[in-house]
Amino acid sequence: MKKEIIKVNEIIAPPSPFNHIVKAGNFIFLSSQLSADLKLHKILGGNIHEQTKQALENIKFLLELAGSSMDNIVKVVIYMKDVKKDFKAMNEVYQKYFKDGEEPARVTVQALSPIDKIDIEIEATAIIPN
Repeated sequence: MKKEIIKVNEIIAPPSPFNHIVKAGNFIFLSSQLSADLKLHKILGGNIHEQTKQALENIKFLLELAGSSMDNIVKVVIYMKDVKKDFKAMNEVYQKYFKDGEEPARVTVQALSPIDKIDIEIEATAIIPN
């Protein structure tokens, strides 16, 4: 299996040393996504509902560019600034992005983002269907 970096012409390249999409075999690995406008590389912030929605919209956008979709996510890792305070509100938005009973495996951990105004980052691994 060979690693392939998928370049995305529609967005500005990240200023840090990472790629948004890495493909290995039929797996797609996304860097963690947050409340940012990928096309302008601008942090948007907002409340936990808004941040969760924007992170998931970024994931949806990147997966579609890579030939996959939200339905093909197999694992999600969620990093939250305050799990106890924001877990319920995050789940209200999160559940809208997946079919009931077909949600991916998931882990949620409390972690501070190095970026101001960011309360949540979401990492996803998906497959490209045959």
